[in-house]
Amino acid sequence: MVEKVITLENISLIDFLGVENKNIKEVAHAFPKSKIISRGNEIRIKGTPPEILKINDILNSLLAHYHKYGKITEDNVHNYLKNDEATQNLADDKMNILLYGTKGSVIKPKTPNQKKLVEEARKKDLVFAIGPAGTGKTYISVALAVQALKNKEVKKIIITRPAVEAGENLGFLPGDLKEKIDPYLRPIYDALDEMIPYEKLKYYMESGVIEIAPLAYMRGRTLHKAFILLDEAQNTTPMQIKMFLTRMGPNSKVIVTGDLTQIDLPKMQKSGLVEAMNVLHNIKEIGFVNLSDADVVRHKIVKRIIEAYDEANAKKDDFGE
Repeated sequence: MVEKVITLENISLIDFLGVENKNIKEVAHAFPKSKIISRGNEIRIKGTPPEILKINDILNSLLAHYHKYGKITEDNVHNYLKNDEATQNLADDKMNILLYGTKGSVIKPKTPNQKKLVEEARKKDLVFAIGPAGTGKTYISVALAVQALKNKEVKKIIITRPAVEAGENLGFLPGDLKEKIDPYLRPIYDALDEMIPYEKLKYYMESGVIEIAPLAYMRGRTLHKAFILLDEAQNTTPMQIKMFLTRMGPNSKVIVTGDLTQIDLPKMQKSGLVEAMNVLHNIKEIGFVNLSDADVVRHKIVKRIIEAYDEANAKKDDFGE
């Protein structure tokens, strides 16, 4: 075994190490074959050279994170410690970081298919991202939009989804327009809250830099130098999605997300997303990314729920129900 010593300088030890050195203990727990000891402003690492290199890289990443945000949380430590074989390259590749969240968390693709979504969106101006709940298709798409805005690649972000539960006939609902549509757009607000500080997000919303609206409000517009996200596209009609796709103006990017297992349209109404995929699949300038239950990044039980419903639906098909 060899030993390496890291000296912490110009750092609040409790903010970096955690209460009772909890953050460093988490790192040590992830590498049981090595010994990591924190004493004063020194961290001593004893282990094999390959493991010491990994631990050193993680600690350097945490130090960089600390100098940027002034504190390290347990979630930060867990993010850097994730070492699943399928995602290790993503964690190590700083080029995959899209944003730093409002609480200092790293926002980046966590699965190979999420990474593919990022790559397709960077190469192509129109991308369809299809997958079940919890696969991160909407979250990653919103992050890409915010990144493009921060990098001044676009002048505004437009996020829309069909308010199918209200038939897009929002007039009978109480309140002003914002109060009418907020229940249908809450997941979008939640994602933005994690990515943009409150005051800045409020300014963007009030000034129209970020616009969130039901799909019906896209009619008759041409959207220039914008990043446009159509969420829950499985609940569009063929006419609606055609209308939306033809709004795309110069220097714009569009991501269309949807879950083909959650179509809430009337039984006799064909999904516009299904039709668009069939009509457009041969256009090489358009990207298509399929995410699966393997990409679910919510609570681990969500993956089991999706699998159970898939099995139940397969049985129904077998018996012709």
